[in-house]
Amino acid sequence: MIYTITLNPSIDYIVQIDQLKLGELNRMKQDYKLPGGKGINVSRVLNQLNVPSLATGFLGGFTGGFIKDWLKNEGIQTGFVIVKDDTRINIKLKHGEETEINGLGPAISEKEIKEFLEVMDKVTAGDIVILSGSVPPSLGNDFYDKIIQICKEKQANFMIDTTGQELLDALPNRPILIKPNHHELAELFGVKLDSVEDLIPYGKKCLELGAQHVIVSMAGDGALLFTGEDVYFADALKGELKNSVGAGDSMIAGFVGTFDKTKDPVKSFAAGVATGGATAFSTDLAEKDLINELLPQVKITKITGRH
Repeated sequence: MIYTITLNPSIDYIVQIDQLKLGELNRMKQDYKLPGGKGINVSRVLNQLNVPSLATGFLGGFTGGFIKDWLKNEGIQTGFVIVKDDTRINIKLKHGEETEINGLGPAISEKEIKEFLEVMDKVTAGDIVILSGSVPPSLGNDFYDKIIQICKEKQANFMIDTTGQELLDALPNRPILIKPNHHELAELFGVKLDSVEDLIPYGKKCLELGAQHVIVSMAGDGALLFTGEDVYFADALKGELKNSVGAGDSMIAGFVGTFDKTKDPVKSFAAGVATGGATAFSTDLAEKDLINELLPQVKITKITGRH
């Protein structure tokens, strides 16, 4: 089983207006609501790939009910702990540029934490646990580490999508995949990285520190895969950018869902690139038809030996 963990989900309330006038009445041109949260995004895209997953974390109030109902309607298995406080609402205000206003998230009680850890106790050897997104302040800074230790005890694989010290601390525990973008990789090691050649030693360093596979995304400049002794480059797909939110989560879903079936990192990388592109070219997350259309267009080159 693949478990996706979203500790601080949200309703993403997307509002479009022509122009934002501060201090005045603004009328919406269009608005819509979507379930938000990186792990939830991964489960929704895995579902498009016909890969079952269990989406878990914390949900509360009428906002949590909206998310649970949405996932149920899409046929996604859920195991969320129901909490007393409401799940947050994040506002994405589109007015030429995008302004985001993110909620804090609920306070989680000790009883609710215990319930969640009981869900994690069902993880078994060979399962994959995907940790991604922010952690509610009430859970403390080491909550991901607690989940990683459970994965180690259960001999389950885990993937972590985070940044900075939290990511460095996770590497010795051998995550199946990490996916920093080129800016995050530079920040991780306190360096300036201007080219693909600059990125390569630091992607390899992540492997040396414990990651099993590393994908470094470079937006419109493509992506790199580091696996074993090899480095692969994927050209960026061509298409109209409609949605950058969730493209990284979709890439994770494409890689992990394919790797779970094939254990082939290069095929999984191609699936990740196609799935990330399918979200980037859509108003919501990637759908099966567009993923299948893009997959043959993914061009991967092995670049080890050139450097």
